[in-house]
Amino acid sequence: MDLMRRVMLASEAETRTFGHRLARQLAPGDAVFLEGDLGAGKTTLARAIIETLTGVTDATSPTFTLVQIYDLANGAQLWHADLYRLEHPDEIEELGLYDAFEEAITLVEWPERMGRWRPRNRIDIALTQPDNGAGTQRMASLTGHGLWEEKIKDDRA
Repeated sequence: MDLMRRVMLASEAETRTFGHRLARQLAPGDAVFLEGDLGAGKTTLARAIIETLTGVTDATSPTFTLVQIYDLANGAQLWHADLYRLEHPDEIEELGLYDAFEEAITLVEWPERMGRWRPRNRIDIALTQPDNGAGTQRMASLTGHGLWEEKIKDDRA
């Protein structure tokens, strides 16, 4: 059974703080799927995770290259995928994402473009704007799958 919880993020700073906390719980084989409309905060959250794990402070979303790979100090890798421009789910294999799901930490923006296949150990984070986009407040709905069912019970996630 998948476990869900919600976290209110009152500002961009809180979204970044949430990303920093989440990053400290990630390990190779973990996937973070970021869902939400344009402007919902997916890239802000991804940047905070990348900054925490790599020290890179100017990460951009790989909208045109689809995937950006970062080497981590522990020898692992962090893959950041932005699938907004993905034309067909079969392209996932060409990108090497299936292997990354097993061996790396993966952040995926627009995961709904992947089709139906999903890695077992992942956290889905759906970001919405309760104020209809008028402010910076976000609601993060977290759904844990596999090992993440237990991890999202922890307030650090």
